Amino acid sequence: MPGTRIAILGGGFAGATLAAALQRRVPDDCRITIVSKENHITYNPLLAEVVGASILPGHVVAPLRQIARHAEVCMVPVTDIDLEERRLHYLGEGPGTIDYNHLVLACGVNANLQLVPGMARYALPMKTLGDALFIRNRILLRLEQASLQTNPRLRRWLTTFVVLGGGFSGVEVAGEIADFLRASLKYYPALKLEDCLVRLLHAGDRILPELSPSLSQFALKKMTRRGLDIRLHARAARIDAHSVQLQDGERVPGGTIIGTIGTTPNPLIESLPLLKDRGRVRTNPDLSVPGHPGLWALGDCAHVMNAWNDEPAPPTAQFATREATHLARNIAASLRGKETRPFDFKPLGALSTIGHHKAVAEVFGLRLSGFVAWLLWRGVYLLKVPTLARKVRVFFEWNWGMLFPADIAHLGFTRTRRTTTRQAPDSR
Repeated sequence: MPGTRIAILGGGFAGATLAAALQRRVPDDCRITIVSKENHITYNPLLAEVVGASILPGHVVAPLRQIARHAEVCMVPVTDIDLEERRLHYLGEGPGTIDYNHLVLACGVNANLQLVPGMARYALPMKTLGDALFIRNRILLRLEQASLQTNPRLRRWLTTFVVLGGGFSGVEVAGEIADFLRASLKYYPALKLEDCLVRLLHAGDRILPELSPSLSQFALKKMTRRGLDIRLHARAARIDAHSVQLQDGERVPGGTIIGTIGTTPNPLIESLPLLKDRGRVRTNPDLSVPGHPGLWALGDCAHVMNAWNDEPAPPTAQFATREATHLARNIAASLRGKETRPFDFKPLGALSTIGHHKAVAEVFGLRLSGFVAWLLWRGVYLLKVPTLARKVRVFFEWNWGMLFPADIAHLGFTRTRRTTTRQAPDSR
Protein backbone atom coordinates (compact mmCIF):
# COMPACT_ATOMS: atom_id res chain seq x y z
CA MET A 1 0.00 0.00 0.00
CA PRO A 2 1.86 3.16 -1.17
CA GLY A 3 2.30 5.84 1.43
CA THR A 4 1.29 3.58 4.32
CA ARG A 5 2.19 5.09 7.68
CA ILE A 6 2.84 2.93 10.73
CA ALA A 7 2.77 4.96 13.93
CA ILE A 8 4.39 3.46 17.04
CA LEU A 9 3.24 5.04 20.28
CA GLY A 10 6.11 4.60 22.73
CA GLY A 11 9.89 4.48 22.46
CA GLY A 12 10.76 1.83 25.01
CA PHE A 13 12.11 -1.67 24.40
CA ALA A 14 9.01 -2.75 22.47
CA GLY A 15 8.65 0.38 20.34
CA ALA A 16 12.34 0.80 19.47
CA THR A 17 12.82 -2.87 18.62
CA LEU A 18 9.68 -2.88 16.50
CA ALA A 19 10.78 0.20 14.52
CA ALA A 20 14.21 -1.30 13.83
CA ALA A 21 12.67 -4.62 12.75
CA LEU A 22 10.00 -3.00 10.57
CA GLN A 23 12.43 -0.95 8.51
CA ARG A 24 13.96 -4.21 7.27
CA ARG A 25 10.65 -5.81 6.36
CA VAL A 26 8.25 -3.21 4.94
CA PRO A 27 8.39 -1.54 1.51
CA ASP A 28 10.62 1.52 1.11
CA ASP A 29 7.66 3.85 0.63
CA CYS A 30 6.18 2.84 3.99
CA ARG A 31 6.64 5.50 6.69
CA ILE A 32 7.55 4.39 10.21
CA THR A 33 6.92 7.01 12.88
CA ILE A 34 7.90 6.68 16.54
CA VAL A 35 5.91 9.00 18.79
CA SER A 36 7.45 9.37 22.24
CA LYS A 37 7.96 11.97 24.95
CA GLU A 38 11.67 11.09 24.90
CA ASN A 39 13.95 10.74 21.89
CA HIS A 40 15.82 7.82 23.42
CA ILE A 41 15.32 4.36 24.85
CA THR A 42 16.28 3.77 28.48
CA TYR A 43 17.94 0.45 29.24
CA ASN A 44 16.08 -0.16 32.51
CA PRO A 45 17.98 -3.32 33.63
CA LEU A 46 21.04 -1.12 34.20
CA LEU A 47 19.34 1.64 36.21
CA ALA A 48 20.42 0.02 39.47
CA GLU A 49 24.04 0.33 38.31
CA VAL A 50 23.49 4.06 37.80
CA VAL A 51 22.33 4.26 41.43
CA GLY A 52 25.51 2.50 42.55
CA ALA A 53 27.75 4.61 40.27
CA SER A 54 28.86 1.44 38.48
CA ILE A 55 28.04 3.00 35.14
CA LEU A 56 27.68 6.50 33.72
CA PRO A 57 24.09 7.71 33.22
CA GLY A 58 24.55 8.40 29.52
CA HIS A 59 25.49 4.80 28.88
CA VAL A 60 22.03 3.44 29.71
CA VAL A 61 20.21 5.49 27.08
CA ALA A 62 20.42 5.30 23.29
CA PRO A 63 18.87 7.72 20.78
CA LEU A 64 15.94 6.29 18.85
CA ARG A 65 17.28 7.86 15.67
CA GLN A 66 20.41 5.70 15.97
CA ILE A 67 18.49 2.50 16.67
CA ALA A 68 15.95 2.93 13.85
CA ARG A 69 17.72 5.19 11.36
CA HIS A 70 15.00 5.11 8.72
CA ALA A 71 12.16 5.90 11.10
CA GLU A 72 10.73 9.31 11.86
CA VAL A 73 10.90 10.33 15.51
CA CYS A 74 8.33 12.74 16.92
CA MET A 75 9.36 13.82 20.43
CA VAL A 76 5.94 15.01 21.61
CA PRO A 77 3.36 13.99 24.23
CA VAL A 78 0.20 12.50 22.72
CA THR A 79 -2.96 13.99 24.20
CA ASP A 80 -5.64 11.94 22.40
CA ILE A 81 -6.07 8.98 20.07
CA ASP A 82 -8.93 9.05 17.55
CA LEU A 83 -9.39 5.42 16.58
CA GLU A 84 -12.19 6.15 14.12
CA GLU A 85 -10.29 8.81 12.16
CA ARG A 86 -6.96 7.03 12.72
CA ARG A 87 -5.31 10.16 14.03
CA LEU A 88 -3.04 11.05 16.95
CA HIS A 89 -3.33 14.44 18.61
CA TYR A 90 -0.22 15.85 20.28
CA LEU A 91 0.94 19.01 21.97
CA GLY A 92 4.41 20.26 21.04
CA GLU A 93 5.24 23.91 20.47
CA GLY A 94 1.59 23.94 19.52
CA PRO A 95 -1.17 21.39 18.88
CA GLY A 96 -0.73 18.98 15.99
CA THR A 97 -1.95 15.71 14.52
CA ILE A 98 -0.42 12.59 12.98
CA ASP A 99 -2.53 10.48 10.64
CA TYR A 100 -1.77 6.78 10.42
CA ASN A 101 -2.82 3.59 8.65
CA HIS A 102 -1.52 1.28 11.36
CA LEU A 103 -1.07 2.18 15.02
CA VAL A 104 0.96 0.16 17.51
CA LEU A 105 0.36 0.75 21.21
CA ALA A 106 3.73 0.30 22.95
CA CYS A 107 3.59 2.99 25.62
CA GLY A 108 4.27 0.75 28.62
CA VAL A 109 3.02 1.47 32.13
CA ASN A 110 3.66 4.12 34.77
CA ALA A 111 4.80 3.78 38.36
CA ASN A 112 1.86 3.47 40.75
CA LEU A 113 2.73 5.92 43.50
CA GLN A 114 -0.73 5.54 45.07
CA LEU A 115 -0.25 1.87 45.91
CA VAL A 116 0.66 2.63 49.54
CA PRO A 117 -0.58 5.70 51.46
CA GLY A 118 2.26 8.21 51.68
CA MET A 119 4.28 6.56 48.92
CA ALA A 120 3.83 9.39 46.43
CA ARG A 121 5.08 11.98 48.91
CA TYR A 122 7.83 10.22 50.81
CA ALA A 123 9.17 7.31 48.71
CA LEU A 124 11.55 7.66 45.77
CA PRO A 125 10.35 5.78 42.67
CA MET A 126 12.78 3.70 40.61
CA LYS A 127 11.43 3.84 37.08
CA THR A 128 13.45 6.29 34.99
CA LEU A 129 17.03 7.47 34.54
CA GLY A 130 16.10 10.64 36.40
CA ASP A 131 14.86 8.52 39.30
CA ALA A 132 18.15 6.58 39.41
CA LEU A 133 20.23 9.77 39.40
CA PHE A 134 18.07 11.31 42.12
CA ILE A 135 18.48 8.22 44.34
CA ARG A 136 22.25 8.26 43.79
CA ASN A 137 22.36 11.91 44.82
CA ARG A 138 20.19 11.19 47.85
CA ILE A 139 22.59 8.48 49.03
CA LEU A 140 25.53 10.87 48.79
CA LEU A 141 23.56 13.65 50.46
CA ARG A 142 22.70 11.34 53.36
CA LEU A 143 26.36 10.38 53.78
CA GLU A 144 27.36 14.05 53.83
CA GLN A 145 24.64 14.87 56.36
CA ALA A 146 25.48 11.87 58.54
CA SER A 147 29.19 12.76 58.63
CA LEU A 148 28.23 16.03 60.36
CA GLN A 149 25.69 14.47 62.72
CA THR A 150 26.87 13.90 66.30
CA ASN A 151 23.69 12.16 67.48
CA PRO A 152 24.22 8.40 66.89
CA ARG A 153 20.50 7.70 66.53
CA LEU A 154 19.97 10.40 63.91
CA ARG A 155 23.17 9.38 62.12
CA ARG A 156 21.92 5.80 61.88
CA TRP A 157 18.55 7.00 60.56
CA LEU A 158 20.23 9.12 57.87
CA THR A 159 22.25 6.15 56.62
CA THR A 160 19.41 3.62 56.66
CA PHE A 161 18.01 2.90 53.21
CA VAL A 162 14.72 1.02 52.88
CA VAL A 163 13.84 -0.64 49.55
CA LEU A 164 10.25 -1.75 48.96
CA GLY A 165 9.89 -4.82 46.76
CA GLY A 166 11.88 -8.03 46.44
CA GLY A 167 11.60 -8.50 42.70
CA PHE A 168 14.41 -7.96 40.22
CA SER A 169 14.48 -4.17 40.57
CA GLY A 170 14.34 -4.17 44.36
CA VAL A 171 17.01 -6.84 44.84
CA GLU A 172 19.37 -5.27 42.30
CA VAL A 173 19.10 -1.73 43.65
CA ALA A 174 19.49 -2.93 47.25
CA GLY A 175 22.65 -4.85 46.31
CA GLU A 176 24.04 -1.85 44.42
CA ILE A 177 23.40 0.51 47.33
CA ALA A 178 25.16 -1.86 49.74
CA ASP A 179 28.18 -2.08 47.42
CA PHE A 180 28.22 1.69 46.89
CA LEU A 181 28.17 2.35 50.63
CA ARG A 182 31.07 -0.03 51.25
CA ALA A 183 33.13 1.56 48.49
CA SER A 184 32.34 5.13 49.57
CA LEU A 185 32.81 4.97 53.33
CA LYS A 186 36.62 5.19 53.16
CA TYR A 187 36.11 8.80 52.09
CA TYR A 188 33.87 9.48 55.12
CA PRO A 189 36.11 8.87 58.16
CA ALA A 190 33.38 10.01 60.55
CA LEU A 191 31.17 7.09 59.48
CA LYS A 192 31.56 3.38 60.07
CA LEU A 193 30.09 0.47 58.15
CA GLU A 194 27.90 -0.44 61.11
CA ASP A 195 26.35 3.05 60.85
CA CYS A 196 24.87 2.12 57.47
CA LEU A 197 22.02 -0.28 56.84
CA VAL A 198 20.15 -1.39 53.73
CA ARG A 199 16.73 -2.91 54.39
CA LEU A 200 14.68 -4.80 51.81
CA LEU A 201 10.96 -5.24 52.54
CA HIS A 202 9.10 -7.88 50.53
CA ALA A 203 5.45 -8.87 50.94
CA GLY A 204 5.97 -12.42 49.64
CA ASP A 205 7.52 -15.48 51.19
CA ARG A 206 10.73 -15.30 49.13
CA ILE A 207 12.64 -12.68 47.16
CA LEU A 208 13.01 -13.02 43.37
CA PRO A 209 9.79 -15.05 43.05
CA GLU A 210 10.36 -15.25 39.27
CA LEU A 211 13.28 -17.63 39.91
CA SER A 212 13.39 -21.10 41.42
CA PRO A 213 13.13 -21.42 45.23
CA SER A 214 16.75 -22.63 45.48
CA LEU A 215 18.12 -19.55 43.71
CA SER A 216 15.86 -17.28 45.75
CA GLN A 217 17.24 -18.88 48.89
CA PHE A 218 20.81 -18.47 47.63
CA ALA A 219 20.23 -14.78 46.96
CA LEU A 220 18.67 -14.31 50.41
CA LYS A 221 21.56 -16.09 52.10
CA LYS A 222 24.32 -14.18 50.32
CA MET A 223 22.70 -10.77 50.72
CA THR A 224 21.98 -11.38 54.41
CA ARG A 225 25.59 -12.42 55.00
CA ARG A 226 26.73 -9.10 53.58
CA GLY A 227 24.69 -7.22 56.16
CA LEU A 228 21.46 -6.47 54.29
CA ASP A 229 18.36 -6.68 56.44
CA ILE A 230 15.78 -8.58 54.35
CA ARG A 231 12.24 -8.86 55.72
CA LEU A 232 9.81 -11.34 54.17
CA HIS A 233 6.03 -11.18 54.66
CA ALA A 234 6.59 -7.46 55.24
CA ARG A 235 3.78 -5.61 53.46
CA ALA A 236 3.90 -1.83 53.68
CA ALA A 237 0.70 -0.23 55.00
CA ARG A 238 1.76 3.41 55.23
CA ILE A 239 4.82 5.55 54.58
CA ASP A 240 5.71 8.78 56.34
CA ALA A 241 8.72 11.09 56.43
CA HIS A 242 10.58 8.88 58.91
CA SER A 243 9.56 5.26 58.40
CA VAL A 244 7.52 2.54 56.74
CA GLN A 245 4.66 1.15 58.77
CA LEU A 246 3.96 -2.53 58.09
CA GLN A 247 0.55 -4.16 58.19
CA ASP A 248 1.38 -5.82 61.50
CA GLY A 249 1.96 -2.38 63.03
CA GLU A 250 5.77 -2.48 63.12
CA ARG A 251 7.56 0.69 62.04
CA VAL A 252 10.73 0.35 59.97
CA PRO A 253 12.71 3.60 60.19
CA GLY A 254 14.79 4.90 57.31
CA GLY A 255 16.09 8.23 56.04
CA THR A 256 15.59 7.15 52.43
CA ILE A 257 12.73 4.99 51.17
CA ILE A 258 12.85 3.61 47.63
CA GLY A 259 9.79 2.12 45.94
CA THR A 260 10.17 -0.55 43.25
CA ILE A 261 6.62 -1.87 43.54
CA GLY A 262 3.42 -1.09 41.72
CA THR A 263 2.51 -0.09 38.19
CA THR A 264 -0.50 1.66 36.73
CA PRO A 265 -1.75 1.83 33.12
CA ASN A 266 -0.78 4.72 30.91
CA PRO A 267 -3.63 7.30 31.02
CA LEU A 268 -3.92 7.16 27.22
CA ILE A 269 -4.53 3.41 27.35
CA GLU A 270 -7.09 3.85 30.13
CA SER A 271 -9.02 6.33 28.01
CA LEU A 272 -9.38 4.05 24.99
CA PRO A 273 -12.64 2.03 24.56
CA LEU A 274 -10.80 -1.29 24.23
CA LEU A 275 -11.09 -4.64 25.99
CA LYS A 276 -8.62 -4.74 28.85
CA ASP A 277 -7.32 -7.17 31.44
CA ARG A 278 -6.12 -5.39 34.62
CA GLY A 279 -5.53 -2.26 32.60
CA ARG A 280 -3.62 -3.99 29.79
CA VAL A 281 -5.08 -4.02 26.26
CA ARG A 282 -6.26 -7.46 25.22
CA THR A 283 -4.87 -8.65 21.91
CA ASN A 284 -5.59 -11.42 19.46
CA PRO A 285 -2.93 -14.17 19.24
CA ASP A 286 -1.19 -12.23 16.43
CA LEU A 287 -0.98 -9.04 18.61
CA SER A 288 -3.77 -7.22 16.76
CA VAL A 289 -6.47 -5.55 18.86
CA PRO A 290 -9.94 -7.13 18.52
CA GLY A 291 -12.49 -5.09 16.59
CA HIS A 292 -10.04 -2.46 15.34
CA PRO A 293 -8.31 -3.29 12.03
CA GLY A 294 -4.87 -1.70 11.81
CA LEU A 295 -4.50 -1.44 15.60
CA TRP A 296 -1.84 -3.51 17.39
CA ALA A 297 -0.46 -3.66 20.93
CA LEU A 298 2.57 -5.17 22.64
CA GLY A 299 4.87 -4.79 25.62
CA ASP A 300 3.86 -3.87 29.16
CA CYS A 301 0.63 -2.13 28.09
CA ALA A 302 -0.70 -5.24 26.30
CA HIS A 303 -2.23 -8.48 27.54
CA VAL A 304 -0.61 -10.94 25.11
CA MET A 305 -1.23 -14.68 25.25
CA ASN A 306 1.85 -16.77 24.60
CA ALA A 307 0.98 -19.74 22.38
CA TRP A 308 3.96 -21.64 23.79
CA ASN A 309 2.24 -22.22 27.15
CA ASP A 310 -1.20 -20.56 26.70
CA GLU A 311 -0.40 -18.10 29.48
CA PRO A 312 -0.12 -14.29 29.44
CA ALA A 313 3.32 -13.05 28.46
CA PRO A 314 5.00 -11.38 31.47
CA PRO A 315 5.81 -7.66 31.26
CA THR A 316 9.59 -8.05 30.87
CA ALA A 317 12.11 -6.70 28.37
CA GLN A 318 12.81 -10.22 27.14
CA PHE A 319 9.21 -10.66 26.04
CA ALA A 320 8.80 -7.09 24.81
CA THR A 321 11.64 -7.46 22.31
CA ARG A 322 10.42 -10.88 21.12
CA GLU A 323 6.89 -9.54 20.70
CA ALA A 324 8.33 -6.63 18.70
CA THR A 325 10.20 -8.81 16.19
CA HIS A 326 7.16 -11.07 15.86
CA LEU A 327 4.81 -8.13 15.32
CA ALA A 328 7.14 -6.70 12.65
CA ARG A 329 6.68 -9.91 10.68
CA ASN A 330 2.92 -9.84 11.19
CA ILE A 331 2.55 -6.21 10.08
CA ALA A 332 4.69 -6.90 7.02
CA ALA A 333 2.51 -9.92 6.24
CA SER A 334 -0.65 -7.84 6.73
CA LEU A 335 0.61 -5.20 4.28
CA ARG A 336 1.16 -7.93 1.69
CA GLY A 337 -2.23 -9.53 2.31
CA LYS A 338 -0.70 -12.64 3.84
CA GLU A 339 -1.69 -14.58 6.95
CA THR A 340 -0.40 -13.45 10.33
CA ARG A 341 0.86 -15.85 13.00
CA PRO A 342 0.22 -16.11 16.76
CA PHE A 343 2.93 -15.06 19.17
CA ASP A 344 4.89 -18.10 20.36
CA PHE A 345 8.02 -17.76 22.46
CA LYS A 346 9.81 -20.04 24.92
CA PRO A 347 11.57 -17.87 27.52
CA LEU A 348 15.35 -18.20 27.63
CA GLY A 349 15.67 -17.66 31.37
CA ALA A 350 16.16 -14.91 33.94
CA LEU A 351 19.11 -13.26 35.66
CA SER A 352 19.57 -10.91 38.61
CA THR A 353 22.57 -9.39 40.36
CA ILE A 354 22.64 -9.46 44.15
CA GLY A 355 25.71 -7.33 44.76
CA HIS A 356 29.43 -7.90 45.41
CA HIS A 357 30.11 -9.51 42.00
CA LYS A 358 27.46 -12.16 42.54
CA ALA A 359 24.26 -13.00 40.69
CA VAL A 360 21.66 -15.72 40.26
CA ALA A 361 20.54 -17.05 36.90
CA GLU A 362 18.32 -19.60 35.22
CA VAL A 363 19.30 -20.00 31.57
CA PHE A 364 18.12 -22.80 29.26
CA GLY A 365 17.10 -24.83 32.29
CA LEU A 366 20.46 -24.42 34.06
CA ARG A 367 20.65 -22.82 37.49
CA LEU A 368 23.75 -20.75 38.22
CA SER A 369 24.79 -18.61 41.15
CA GLY A 370 27.76 -16.64 42.39
CA PHE A 371 30.56 -15.10 40.34
CA VAL A 372 29.95 -17.22 37.23
CA ALA A 373 26.31 -16.10 37.14
CA TRP A 374 27.48 -12.49 37.58
CA LEU A 375 29.80 -12.78 34.56
CA LEU A 376 26.95 -14.30 32.58
CA TRP A 377 24.63 -11.47 33.66
CA ARG A 378 27.10 -8.88 32.44
CA GLY A 379 27.71 -10.69 29.19
CA VAL A 380 24.02 -11.10 28.38
CA TYR A 381 23.12 -7.52 29.14
CA LEU A 382 26.18 -6.16 27.34
CA LEU A 383 24.97 -7.90 24.19
CA LYS A 384 21.52 -6.38 24.63
CA VAL A 385 22.69 -2.79 25.16
CA PRO A 386 21.56 -0.79 22.09
CA THR A 387 24.19 0.36 19.54
CA LEU A 388 27.81 -0.80 19.23
CA ALA A 389 29.17 2.47 20.60
CA ARG A 390 27.34 1.98 23.88
CA LYS A 391 28.37 -1.65 24.15
CA VAL A 392 32.01 -0.56 23.98
CA ARG A 393 31.47 2.27 26.47
CA VAL A 394 29.68 0.02 28.97
CA PHE A 395 32.38 -2.67 28.64
CA PHE A 396 35.18 -0.23 29.46
CA GLU A 397 33.12 1.45 32.18
CA TRP A 398 32.53 -1.87 33.93
CA ASN A 399 36.22 -2.75 33.79
CA TRP A 400 37.19 0.74 34.95
CA GLY A 401 34.89 0.38 37.93
CA MET A 402 36.58 -2.85 39.00
CA LEU A 403 40.00 -1.15 39.11
CA PHE A 404 39.31 2.35 40.41
CA PRO A 405 37.31 3.91 43.28
CA ALA A 406 33.62 4.68 43.01
CA ASP A 407 32.57 8.14 41.87
CA ILE A 408 31.15 9.94 44.90
CA ALA A 409 30.47 13.30 43.25
CA HIS A 410 27.05 14.73 44.09
CA LEU A 411 25.60 15.82 40.74
CA GLY A 412 23.47 18.78 41.70
CA PHE A 413 22.31 19.91 38.25
CA THR A 414 21.84 23.41 39.68
CA ARG A 415 21.22 26.01 37.00
CA THR A 416 22.43 29.58 37.13
CA ARG A 417 19.63 31.71 38.44
CA ARG A 418 18.39 34.17 35.87
CA THR A 419 17.15 37.52 37.18
CA THR A 420 15.65 40.40 35.31
CA THR A 421 17.17 43.76 36.20
CA ARG A 422 15.86 47.09 35.08
CA GLN A 423 18.27 48.79 32.69
CA ALA A 424 19.40 52.29 33.67
CA PRO A 425 18.41 54.87 31.08
CA ASP A 426 21.09 55.84 28.60
CA SER A 427 22.35 59.32 29.65
CA ARG A 428 24.34 59.94 26.51
